[in-house]
Amino acid sequence: MITYRIDAEDVHAHLFRVTLRVPDPAAQQRLSLPVWIPGSYLVREFARHLSDVRATQGGEPVELQQLDKASWVASCSGRAELVVSALVYAFDTSVRAAFLDASRGFFNGTGLCLRVEGREAEAHRIQTGTLPRGWQVATAMRAVKVDAAGRGLYEAADYDELVDHPFELGTFWRGSFDAHGVPHAFVVAGALPDFDGERLLADAQRICEAQIAFWHGAGKKARAPMDRYVFLLNTAEDGHGGLEHRASTALLSARRNLPQRGRAETSDNYADLLGLISHEYFHTWNVKRLRPAEFARYDYTQENYTLLLWFFEGFTSYYDDLFLRRCGLIDTPRYLKLLARTITGVAATPGRQVQSVAQASFDAWVKYYRSDENTPNATISYYAKGSLVALALDLTLRRDGSSLDEVMRKLWKASDGGPIGEADIASALHQCGGRSYERELAEWVHGTVELPLQGLLYSAGIEWQSQPATIAQRLGLRVNESALTGVKATHVLRGGAAEAAGIAAGDEILAVAGWRLRRLDDAQRVMTPGEPAELLVARDQRVLTLRVTLPADAGLGAPVQLVADAKPGKAAQSLREAWLTR
Repeated sequence: MITYRIDAEDVHAHLFRVTLRVPDPAAQQRLSLPVWIPGSYLVREFARHLSDVRATQGGEPVELQQLDKASWVASCSGRAELVVSALVYAFDTSVRAAFLDASRGFFNGTGLCLRVEGREAEAHRIQTGTLPRGWQVATAMRAVKVDAAGRGLYEAADYDELVDHPFELGTFWRGSFDAHGVPHAFVVAGALPDFDGERLLADAQRICEAQIAFWHGAGKKARAPMDRYVFLLNTAEDGHGGLEHRASTALLSARRNLPQRGRAETSDNYADLLGLISHEYFHTWNVKRLRPAEFARYDYTQENYTLLLWFFEGFTSYYDDLFLRRCGLIDTPRYLKLLARTITGVAATPGRQVQSVAQASFDAWVKYYRSDENTPNATISYYAKGSLVALALDLTLRRDGSSLDEVMRKLWKASDGGPIGEADIASALHQCGGRSYERELAEWVHGTVELPLQGLLYSAGIEWQSQPATIAQRLGLRVNESALTGVKATHVLRGGAAEAAGIAAGDEILAVAGWRLRRLDDAQRVMTPGEPAELLVARDQRVLTLRVTLPADAGLGAPVQLVADAKPGKAAQSLREAWLTR
């Protein structure tokens, strides 16, 4: 059986030693390391972290020729076991790669485990080797023979499964709960001593039970698609992110987001963490099993393109906070505040009029994960706008007597929890809504027209209120402000007053109308809307004088506030209750 031994070779140098054993190798055995990890759509070139790659058979050196950036061929002599060893540099604190220091270790198989080409369908094993004293191991991979700390031998049915089970290593907090008969484990690394683990478990359990019931019903016969599930949460001073897997998720969150003992309120930070948990858990169904047809089989050597990330990521982003509301973990005002934040963010992105969410899905490999100063002008987030497409479809379906909930379950049943295409989505919408939704898909998904959210929300008893815009929003600027760097422009939005004035990303805004600026909002005290003002900026060691006119209106878009109507009509009240609470 193909086996990988993972040793913490040098925690201070952040080096894993990975030893691959291949029984009965081919005469010219090809080996390769994935260039990306499913769920994160960017070629990350994991092979750049490999060094000291060597091979032996029976203790004798084997010629190992590198073919390209991530592939090798071993010239084997006979059928004796091929042993390939490599060092892997691991100092990536994200959820996508690998990390190792004296306090913690973490890895995804895509960054450590060479693929034995032609043998991917065979069972694979991971053996945890030398680790610092006292370290534990946590993973959702099936244990074959492990000790009480989880150190030992694990097995996966094939290579795809092997690299779909991340490992957490170190001294961490661990808790557990059951959700509809499925054991769930929760691992938290780096938590402060006042961390309220029992509350985190209780709240996560409510999310998991609600989502299992959403997909499979609340009855005793309902069965989730996994036998067990593991949350691997690493907390740090700063950071936020998650990556879904078939029976686990790797999460990164700031420590301040954890619940604290003795504090019953749900802070905004904790709500963000619960939303992340909800998002990644929903992916257990929507992308790990129900997935784009193009992902039926992953190609680990190159980009895997799809036009459907607006559905798999965007719709998941719609449901993550919605489940917090339906579980009672946040109330309606807070949910509407989160929704308004997304609406405001999309409205303040000129790229929404340039790129459709379908094209944004396709371009994820070169745009979403490689943002720069022009990103807001050229592209739109398939997460954010995709979630608003889901909202628009859900409220439209509810007015038609159905719901997006029904569509999701229809897709699950029709595909048997497997690959789907856009035609399947259109068919499920038609079957559930009783009419074609091709026009909505063409305009909202493949077009760049504005989504009719204000009217749809009004039909659910939600009032849309425009709020005063900040100076940055009125000028079409995004800035960083600090005592060290002052006011620095990070993005100049297309069509705004700042662009018209000649402000460029990277400019330090020094003064306006003769007054030194420490905060951009202070400019409103010395600028008269509609009248030009002198602006001093520093660019490349030069001080430039520009003339800028503060728009009298909201500029590129005012912030939105959503408020539940206290006395909605009967139909709106019924729709709102079904949407937010059932």
